Amino acid sequence: MMKIEYLSKGMPKQMKDHKGKHFQSGINKETVNELEVSAGTVAGDDVANHDYHGGPDRVLCVYPFEHYQRWQSEFGKPLKQSAFGENLTVTGMQENEICIGDQIQIGSVLAEVSQGRYPCATINRHTGIDQLLAKIINTGYTGYFFRILKPGTIRKTDKIELVNRVTSITVADIHHTFFHNRKDTDAIQSILQIQTLADDWKKKFENLLERT
Repeated sequence: MMKIEYLSKGMPKQMKDHKGKHFQSGINKETVNELEVSAGTVAGDDVANHDYHGGPDRVLCVYPFEHYQRWQSEFGKPLKQSAFGENLTVTGMQENEICIGDQIQIGSVLAEVSQGRYPCATINRHTGIDQLLAKIINTGYTGYFFRILKPGTIRKTDKIELVNRVTSITVADIHHTFFHNRKDTDAIQSILQIQTLADDWKKKFENLLERT
C-alpha cells in the first residue's frame, strides 16, 4: 500500500560536511505536517543551485522509505529523516513500482512522475557516507521527482492514489538504461517516446543515442 511516512521542507543554508568543508545546499530539510504545493514550488522549500535543481519538472522530490533500512544496515550508521533531501518519504512506491508519467493524487494535489533523480555528491556530504553516491547509482535507489498538474495541500495523513498510468517504463528502467545499459538502442528509443519524461532526461538520452 502506498503511504506517506513523513513530509519535509527546507530553505538553502550554509552547511559543514564530515570533512569540515562548508557548502550551500537545500538538502537539509525539517519534517512538517503539511506541504503547500504550487505549480512550480513548495512553500518554504527551495534549492541552492537552480541550474541543476528545482524547476517545474522537479517540484516534489520523493524517496522510498524502504531504502533507509538497507543503507543503515549496509553502512552501520543511522540516517536522519529526509536524509536524501526529499519532500515526501513514502512506502510502497519504489523505483521499480513507479512509472514515468504516473499521475498520482495526494490530498488536493495531482502530481505526475517526471523523472528519476540524478544523484550528486551532496548526498555524501550531507550523510557523511563517502560511498553512498556510488551505491545509489549502482542500485538505482535514487528516488524521483513529481511535476504538479493541480496545486494544493498535502498532509501527512493523506492517502496516495494512482489515478492514471500511461507507460510501463519504470523509474528503475530509465536509470538502468542510462547508467548500466547505454548501448541498448531499442530501450533508448522506447524511453524517448515517453512524452511525459522531463526535457532534461530526454536530452540525456538523445545525446546517448547519438554516441551509440
